[in-house]
Amino acid sequence: MSQLGQYVGVPRDALAHFNTLGRPSEVFHRANLPRAPLDDLANALTDAVMTSVPIYLHEGDTVTNLTFISGATAASGPTNWWFALYSNAATPALLAQTADQTTAAWAADTVMTLPLQTPQTITVSGIYWAAVMFHHTTGGVPSLIGAHGAKPVLAGEHNLAQTSGSGLTATAPATIASPTVQRPVPLVLAT
Repeated sequence: MSQLGQYVGVPRDALAHFNTLGRPSEVFHRANLPRAPLDDLANALTDAVMTSVPIYLHEGDTVTNLTFISGATAASGPTNWWFALYSNAATPALLAQTADQTTAAWAADTVMTLPLQTPQTITVSGIYWAAVMFHHTTGGVPSLIGAHGAKPVLAGEHNLAQTSGSGLTATAPATIASPTVQRPVPLVLAT
């Protein structure tokens, strides 16, 4: 037996599908989920609450954009919405946010790629957090494309998706504080 137990393959090959299944290898990207099986998540977002998902980033990656995909339900009556990238610290700290999209439309079944206000070059490989927040006064949040996950079972496991904050508007919180696990896991791509 080796340090990998009875596994005799190449771990990088075994895990490659997490970032590349059906995606072009010549285009820089990182993803938290493979392309399939994904579904429309009607309850991935809560008004004025941030939803964040872990995404593994490698040392040397430069993240310029974050991408989320709406499902069958479009955004309705938005007043604030944005994406953000958080660090790999025990209490993740805000690294960069996109501009607040205020009342901009987000149609159903639409890929939404937003640039971070400051591109982030990753200096330490690890689990980072990509976040999305949507706030409306009259209307509703969009559904998102993703998958359903389970809460952590083993010590040291990360949430696959979590919520934090309340009453959020134009600015991402400085940290992800007191997160609550959620089952809907939105797909995110970092490019």
